[in-house]
Amino acid sequence: MYTHAKSFSTLFLVRSTTQLKPPETLTHKSLSSLATPCPRTSFTPSYSFQASAISRDIDIAAKFTGAGSPLVVVAGSVTVTATVFGILIIGYARNLSLKQQLFSYAILGFTLSEVMGLFCLMVTFLILFAM
Repeated sequence: MYTHAKSFSTLFLVRSTTQLKPPETLTHKSLSSLATPCPRTSFTPSYSFQASAISRDIDIAAKFTGAGSPLVVVAGSVTVTATVFGILIIGYARNLSLKQQLFSYAILGFTLSEVMGLFCLMVTFLILFAM
Protein backbone atom coordinates (compact mmCIF):
# COMPACT_ATOMS: atom_id res chain seq x y z
CA MET A 1 0.00 0.00 0.00
CA TYR A 2 2.87 2.32 0.84
CA THR A 3 4.64 1.77 -2.48
CA HIS A 4 1.39 2.40 -4.37
CA ALA A 5 0.84 5.66 -2.49
CA LYS A 6 4.46 6.63 -3.07
CA SER A 7 4.26 6.03 -6.82
CA PHE A 8 0.93 7.85 -6.97
CA SER A 9 2.34 10.89 -5.19
CA THR A 10 5.40 10.87 -7.47
CA LEU A 11 3.16 10.71 -10.51
CA PHE A 12 1.09 13.58 -9.12
CA LEU A 13 4.21 15.68 -8.59
CA VAL A 14 5.41 15.01 -12.12
CA ARG A 15 2.05 15.96 -13.58
CA SER A 16 1.71 19.06 -11.45
CA THR A 17 5.16 20.33 -12.38
CA THR A 18 4.67 19.76 -16.09
CA GLN A 19 1.40 21.69 -16.27
CA LEU A 20 2.72 24.82 -14.48
CA LYS A 21 -0.55 26.19 -13.17
CA PRO A 22 -0.63 29.15 -10.86
CA PRO A 23 -1.14 28.21 -7.23
CA GLU A 24 -4.68 28.20 -5.95
CA THR A 25 -5.71 30.19 -2.95
CA LEU A 26 -6.88 27.92 -0.19
CA THR A 27 -10.07 28.93 1.57
CA HIS A 28 -11.55 27.58 4.74
CA LYS A 29 -13.86 25.26 2.75
CA SER A 30 -11.07 23.74 0.72
CA LEU A 31 -8.97 23.12 3.83
CA SER A 32 -11.84 21.37 5.60
CA SER A 33 -12.42 19.11 2.59
CA LEU A 34 -8.74 18.16 2.61
CA ALA A 35 -8.85 17.30 6.29
CA THR A 36 -11.76 14.86 6.04
CA PRO A 37 -10.56 11.26 5.95
CA CYS A 38 -11.68 9.06 3.09
CA PRO A 39 -12.73 5.52 3.96
CA ARG A 40 -10.58 2.77 2.45
CA THR A 41 -13.57 0.99 0.97
CA SER A 42 -14.32 3.92 -1.32
CA PHE A 43 -11.45 2.91 -3.65
CA THR A 44 -12.70 -0.63 -4.22
CA PRO A 45 -16.24 -0.91 -5.55
CA SER A 46 -18.26 -3.64 -3.99
CA TYR A 47 -20.90 -5.43 -6.00
CA SER A 48 -23.29 -7.75 -4.32
CA PHE A 49 -25.21 -10.06 -6.61
CA GLN A 50 -27.67 -12.23 -4.79
CA ALA A 51 -29.08 -15.31 -6.51
CA SER A 52 -31.77 -17.42 -4.96
CA ALA A 53 -31.52 -21.19 -4.63
CA ILE A 54 -34.32 -21.63 -7.16
CA SER A 55 -32.50 -19.48 -9.69
CA ARG A 56 -29.29 -21.49 -9.23
CA ASP A 57 -31.21 -24.76 -9.64
CA ILE A 58 -32.74 -23.51 -12.89
CA ASP A 59 -29.30 -22.45 -14.14
CA ILE A 60 -27.82 -25.86 -13.35
CA ALA A 61 -30.74 -27.66 -15.03
CA ALA A 62 -30.35 -25.51 -18.14
CA LYS A 63 -26.62 -26.21 -18.16
CA PHE A 64 -27.10 -29.97 -18.05
CA THR A 65 -29.87 -29.83 -20.65
CA GLY A 66 -27.66 -27.79 -22.95
CA ALA A 67 -24.77 -30.20 -22.41
CA GLY A 68 -26.95 -33.22 -23.15
CA SER A 69 -28.22 -31.91 -26.47
CA PRO A 70 -24.90 -32.23 -28.38
CA LEU A 71 -24.50 -35.77 -27.06
CA VAL A 72 -27.36 -36.81 -29.34
CA VAL A 73 -25.11 -35.89 -32.27
CA VAL A 74 -22.30 -38.00 -30.77
CA ALA A 75 -24.65 -40.99 -30.71
CA GLY A 76 -25.61 -40.22 -34.32
CA SER A 77 -21.93 -40.13 -35.23
CA VAL A 78 -21.45 -43.66 -33.89
CA THR A 79 -24.51 -44.81 -35.85
CA VAL A 80 -23.22 -43.24 -39.05
CA THR A 81 -19.82 -44.91 -38.58
CA ALA A 82 -21.45 -48.33 -38.24
CA THR A 83 -23.65 -47.65 -41.27
CA VAL A 84 -20.69 -46.53 -43.42
CA PHE A 85 -18.70 -49.68 -42.72
CA GLY A 86 -21.80 -51.86 -43.16
CA ILE A 87 -22.36 -50.34 -46.59
CA LEU A 88 -18.66 -50.88 -47.35
CA ILE A 89 -19.04 -54.62 -46.70
CA ILE A 90 -22.17 -54.75 -48.88
CA GLY A 91 -20.28 -52.91 -51.65
CA TYR A 92 -17.39 -55.41 -51.43
CA ALA A 93 -19.84 -58.25 -51.77
CA ARG A 94 -21.45 -56.77 -54.88
CA ASN A 95 -18.34 -55.65 -56.77
CA LEU A 96 -14.83 -56.64 -55.72
CA SER A 97 -13.20 -54.59 -58.47
CA LEU A 98 -14.19 -51.30 -56.74
CA LYS A 99 -12.45 -52.27 -53.51
CA GLN A 100 -9.99 -49.33 -53.38
CA GLN A 101 -12.54 -46.67 -54.37
CA LEU A 102 -15.16 -47.96 -51.90
CA PHE A 103 -12.57 -48.05 -49.11
CA SER A 104 -11.52 -44.43 -49.74
CA TYR A 105 -15.18 -43.32 -49.65
CA ALA A 106 -15.72 -45.29 -46.44
CA ILE A 107 -12.72 -43.66 -44.78
CA LEU A 108 -13.94 -40.22 -45.88
CA GLY A 109 -17.43 -40.88 -44.46
CA PHE A 110 -15.95 -42.24 -41.23
CA THR A 111 -13.71 -39.19 -40.86
CA LEU A 112 -16.50 -36.68 -41.42
CA SER A 113 -18.87 -38.38 -39.00
CA GLU A 114 -16.21 -38.65 -36.31
CA VAL A 115 -15.20 -35.00 -36.74
CA MET A 116 -18.80 -33.95 -36.13
CA GLY A 117 -19.01 -36.24 -33.12
CA LEU A 118 -15.79 -34.89 -31.61
CA PHE A 119 -16.83 -31.31 -32.25
CA CYS A 120 -20.12 -31.85 -30.44
CA LEU A 121 -18.31 -33.60 -27.59
CA MET A 122 -16.03 -30.57 -27.29
CA VAL A 123 -19.07 -28.27 -27.15
CA THR A 124 -20.53 -30.47 -24.40
CA PHE A 125 -17.37 -30.21 -22.31
CA LEU A 126 -17.24 -26.45 -22.87
CA ILE A 127 -20.80 -26.09 -21.62
CA LEU A 128 -20.16 -28.28 -18.57
CA PHE A 129 -16.79 -27.01 -17.43
CA ALA A 130 -16.25 -23.54 -18.88
CA MET A 131 -19.51 -21.88 -17.87
